[in-house]
Amino acid sequence: MKTYNAPVGVETKWVVIDATDVVVGRLASYVAKRLRGKHRPDFTPHVDTGDHIVVINAEKAVFTGNKLTDKIYYRHTGYAGGIKSTTAGKILSGRFPERALEMAVKRMMPRESALSRQQFGKLRIYAGAEHPHVAQQPELVDFKSMNRKNSKTA
Repeated sequence: MKTYNAPVGVETKWVVIDATDVVVGRLASYVAKRLRGKHRPDFTPHVDTGDHIVVINAEKAVFTGNKLTDKIYYRHTGYAGGIKSTTAGKILSGRFPERALEMAVKRMMPRESALSRQQFGKLRIYAGAEHPHVAQQPELVDFKSMNRKNSKTA
């Protein structure tokens, strides 16, 4: 049996997803799968077959349970004793609320490799409803209605 290799010049789509009242982890899982191209029948692990994803209204995404207060993100400054921490609630209510979704997607991608960085570069996340990618004629994916668990009503 021969192994299938996707051609190098793969046609990619542009997709817009509205993150209003959508659970962050479920959306991140879906976006990571689309970025890698695993939704396609011609998926090849070493070829970038993923789509360009535009996520709007990222500031309106929600966490379930107590994750707003209990989920802690750590980073290190590089100096001795320089570990810093912040909660998911502070990130969503802060200056760059799109970083919560960005970190969730990045951590669902394969670990550091050139292909992973190239695929992650196809993700654009915006806190508001406006985006500058109208010229690419992206198709709207209604992620919230795919499964009843994808959205959390307040």
